[in-house]
Amino acid sequence: MSNITFTMIKPDAVANGHSGKIIDQILEAGFSIQAMKYLHLTPENAGKFYAVHSERPFFNDLVSFMTSGPIFAAVLVKENAVADFRTLIGATDPKKADEGTIRQRFADSIEANAVHGSDSDENAAIEASFFFNSFERF
Repeated sequence: MSNITFTMIKPDAVANGHSGKIIDQILEAGFSIQAMKYLHLTPENAGKFYAVHSERPFFNDLVSFMTSGPIFAAVLVKENAVADFRTLIGATDPKKADEGTIRQRFADSIEANAVHGSDSDENAAIEASFFFNSFERF
């Protein structure tokens, strides 16, 4: 079990002005932000980040969506970080997300679901390294 997880506040949530509220909810849940940056993904970078989905029919739409506007990428720290963050963000489909979760509060749809959250300790390290070369120092 790791104390690191990775998240992105996606273009839909940034465009809708929800970034501050999402960050507040993350902090109130006991996470600390160890690294954060605001950026606009290029199609090449989005394609690399989501390469695991490259054979799926939604891949091109996903890359297009993730490059449609700026994002916040962040490394979060808390004991049991991955599992606790997955609980905090809720189900991918905001209609199925528990009351009060980030996706229930701020997501528009399965596709525009406000935030990304790592699904395993291994992926958290890989994803954090994709955006932050020296996150290990935290």
